[in-house]
Amino acid sequence: MTILIFLAVLVMLILVHEFGHFFVAKKSGIRVDEFGIGFPPKIIGKKIGETEYTINWLPLGGFVSIWGENPTDENYTDTEENSRSFVQQPKYIQAAVLVAGVTMNILFAFVLYVIAFMIGMPTAIESLEATGNVRDVRLVVTSVLPESPALDQLQPNDEIVALHTDSASLTSNDQLTSQEVSEFISSSNGAEVTFELIRQKEPRTLTLQPIQGIFKDDPTRYGAGFSMSLVGIQSLPIHLAIVEGAKQTYTAFIEIAIGLYEFFTGIVTGSSNFSDVTGPVGIVGLVGDAAAMGIVWLISFSAFISLNLAVINLLPFPALDGGRLVLVGIEAITRKPINPMIATRLNQVGFIALLTLMAIVTFNDVVKLF
Repeated sequence: MTILIFLAVLVMLILVHEFGHFFVAKKSGIRVDEFGIGFPPKIIGKKIGETEYTINWLPLGGFVSIWGENPTDENYTDTEENSRSFVQQPKYIQAAVLVAGVTMNILFAFVLYVIAFMIGMPTAIESLEATGNVRDVRLVVTSVLPESPALDQLQPNDEIVALHTDSASLTSNDQLTSQEVSEFISSSNGAEVTFELIRQKEPRTLTLQPIQGIFKDDPTRYGAGFSMSLVGIQSLPIHLAIVEGAKQTYTAFIEIAIGLYEFFTGIVTGSSNFSDVTGPVGIVGLVGDAAAMGIVWLISFSAFISLNLAVINLLPFPALDGGRLVLVGIEAITRKPINPMIATRLNQVGFIALLTLMAIVTFNDVVKLF
């Protein structure tokens, strides 16, 4: 079931991206030969006008075939047949077609976030007095420190229900707070603490042994090495959902861009850790986790993936939209086309490099499973 949900999300996000290219190309008068759901071999197709719309066997996204998109000597020839070729269009139209896919992914993420806020988005609150119109307030784990007792035990989004030691217990008929939990763990003086949790709607019980040195400002204090936050569900009217959706889209886009920049600069300097990056195999599990936590989590995670696709495609790397934009920019500045053979080779090298990177990330995903 998890794989089916992942494929549905993947197909949806890629089709949204490809529809952006398709729509702008059509509106610009460029000939579009095919718009496909999935990848060949073809199951069925229907030609409407000059464009064939197909459904294909490999459910890994979709594609749009734009005439003249791949540079060849024939496409650069100024003939009546080639007048509707992609490469024969003004540079601003070529750029608009290339940017359209990224733009659609960003807009789609925005729409998903708006829907999530209208249904009820999980929202962190500072205190029980600040709940306002927030419902279903819970104390959840937000992060786990490396090399701490909580590592490989607690997970983000675990709901803390109660804690016990041999001599004391912490429960609440109302609501636990992060301060209460932190003080209870500290007062254990290193004795084992049993946690009652809810993880993905299922009750869990596990035991941690707090250690000293977790808190840099108080090294003698005992801690387990995780952070917590009060989280509730906040439903917003549409006008406020639009505002918050725009904020969330902007914030997530910037954070993803910064993260990718640091990762790729780290590759150059040798400081990047590929085990910190999640590829297709890892995303399958994350999609399954999001779906298990509820429809809002799945919607917001799909928005996050859509923004990832947008940022990745903007990278100035051959074979990606960003790399092709660079080539269009060079042609606009030099006022002459790049040699089709050179452009083709650059795209081929870029594609091979991307496949190599994907293979490394996928290998690390598989290793994490064992």
